[in-house]
Amino acid sequence: MNLTFKQLRYFEAVATLGHFGRAADMCSISQPAISVQIKELEESLGTALFERGARQIRLTAFGEVFAERVRDILQAVDDLGDLARASRDGLVGKLRIGIIPTIAPYLLPRIIGNLSLSHADLDVHIRETLTDKLITELMDGRLDTAIVALPISEPSLTEIRLFEEKFVLVRRQEDAAKPVPNRESLREMRLLLLEEGHCFRDQALSFCGLRSPLAREGMDGSSLSTLVQMVGTGIGVTLIPEMAVPVETTSAAVSVDHLNAPQPSRVIGMVWRKTSPLSDELMQISRVVQQSAEALREEQREMSADRR
Repeated sequence: MNLTFKQLRYFEAVATLGHFGRAADMCSISQPAISVQIKELEESLGTALFERGARQIRLTAFGEVFAERVRDILQAVDDLGDLARASRDGLVGKLRIGIIPTIAPYLLPRIIGNLSLSHADLDVHIRETLTDKLITELMDGRLDTAIVALPISEPSLTEIRLFEEKFVLVRRQEDAAKPVPNRESLREMRLLLLEEGHCFRDQALSFCGLRSPLAREGMDGSSLSTLVQMVGTGIGVTLIPEMAVPVETTSAAVSVDHLNAPQPSRVIGMVWRKTSPLSDELMQISRVVQQSAEALREEQREMSADRR
């Protein structure tokens, strides 16, 4: 039996994504090439790994067991690479960072800029997606660390608290002179939320004491930008994180208010595998992220003071 490391990487990509085309894109090869590699792998094993349908593929029973073993192998190989990187002076080479969409557009440019100054030899790769996907990819070894809202409460992960951020109320400009609604009043309004899967949606609902906005004819958006623009047209109100205000409200006819106590907020942190050989280096990275957030907040406070 002649299995190659490359074949295992390709198999893991197809097994994870459930699609040859997307897996080929992720691996930067053509779809026919990855199909040939998987076919050769199946021939070496003497059994099928995938059931191939007209519109979808799925793992066979053997493929499910094989996938678990392959992920363990690939994780072990990645850990060896991390161990070698950790033994050098300073953090160099590829660093795979995941980040949620309600942070990435606002904080990421500053993080990248500061990392380029403090770790010039670092090759940063960014993955922006929802929390559940980030944690899965982190656990599978496809990411080194992730910047998310805490808590994650996964025993195998280290969680480092970075900063706390308040939510602000966004409503149409014409309502700026009206009293700021309290939590109970928000329940009666048309609250615009991010679509299912965003942790920020769940946090907003929790603050308002709601399980679902459907009964109140709520509306979902795919991004904070969409929500703010919808508010500007008079459709409803929304909550956004404070760091998003300068970017998202500039081109919309909206007003921004801090809610009365208790103010809604979230805790942002970094997570990584407890077994990662890069733990000490990732702690250094977490301090860079924390400093980036502090600098961004200070800049926003100065901008807000100038507007007054």
